[in-house]
Amino acid sequence: MPLNHHADTLEKALHYPLGDTLPSPGGTVTVAPGVKWLRMTLPFALNHINLWLLRDEIDGVAGWSIVDCCISADEAKAQWEQVFANELEGLPILRVIVTHMHPDHIGLAHWLCERWNVRLWISATDYTMARIGSQGPTGFCGAAAADFFASHGLTDPDSVAKIKARGNYYPTLVPAVPAQYRRMQDGDTLAIGGREWRCISGFGHAPEHIALYCDELKVLIGGDMMLPRISTNVSVYDQEPEANSLKLFLASIDKFKALDAQTLTLPSHGKPFTGLYARIEQLHEHHRDRLAEVLVACTATPSSAADMLPVLFKRTLDLHQTTFAMGESIAHLHALWFDGQLQRRLGDDGIYRFGALPG
Repeated sequence: MPLNHHADTLEKALHYPLGDTLPSPGGTVTVAPGVKWLRMTLPFALNHINLWLLRDEIDGVAGWSIVDCCISADEAKAQWEQVFANELEGLPILRVIVTHMHPDHIGLAHWLCERWNVRLWISATDYTMARIGSQGPTGFCGAAAADFFASHGLTDPDSVAKIKARGNYYPTLVPAVPAQYRRMQDGDTLAIGGREWRCISGFGHAPEHIALYCDELKVLIGGDMMLPRISTNVSVYDQEPEANSLKLFLASIDKFKALDAQTLTLPSHGKPFTGLYARIEQLHEHHRDRLAEVLVACTATPSSAADMLPVLFKRTLDLHQTTFAMGESIAHLHALWFDGQLQRRLGDDGIYRFGALPG
């Protein structure tokens, strides 16, 4: 969700080495030796995703590895075909790496792997969740999600009906996932184009997000764990209703403090930037501020996650944004609850409310 304060100050703490340069549709921009940047359109409020091509060699064959895929959409396939025709220097795709299972990252993995007869590389957790999600109506939306959000105060009939009706949402964007994959996990080292890229796991945004860091290039492919202008969505979902997602996320981004201070971060949304340490601290500050606001509100009056939406989000939200916002609101309440700063009570109306501790 967008940071809603100190925007200019936050921006000035980061540096964008490429200025306002963006890849053209179906084109690329080279951001480091052997690293090309692609940008594809998304039909959401967050209207684009950054994808990456890494010069590679596998089993003696020269080519490229793809990092992240875009949603399954004809427009995205057409852009990929342009990239294949114009940006591969006559070489094939050798593998498809996916940072995590969200649709804008894995949606076209099946198509790409079939198109080039190559393997998907992903964490085991995100692979499994994507397979479940792609195989039909699930708790990713639908009745289970509607019931979960209702237990946290989102009970208006219109929202409940719309969330129930979205049971096929994930498979429309991710219609299939490759039947086989290669597992990535924290600490693994991938040899890509003669350089070593280390896997760094992250939690709180996705089940087991994998970022990639190359010490030789001082480049971090941060996926959704490290974005320059917006704070990554950190949510609690019905599949894991008592998750402490925000604690997991903040601990995960602190792993990046071990990287070089001059690291060029390649985010999934926004522009490549330097200033990684500053960005980590900005995200901590952002969530500290939000937690303080929630604590004050709940100490005054026991409140549900739905009650916290206007506290955390100062703008009008559409349904797509409301589901993310509810997940994020629950994540902030859970952080305070697990930390012993709030207590949780289930009301006679079936809604969880979080309030001041007794005494």
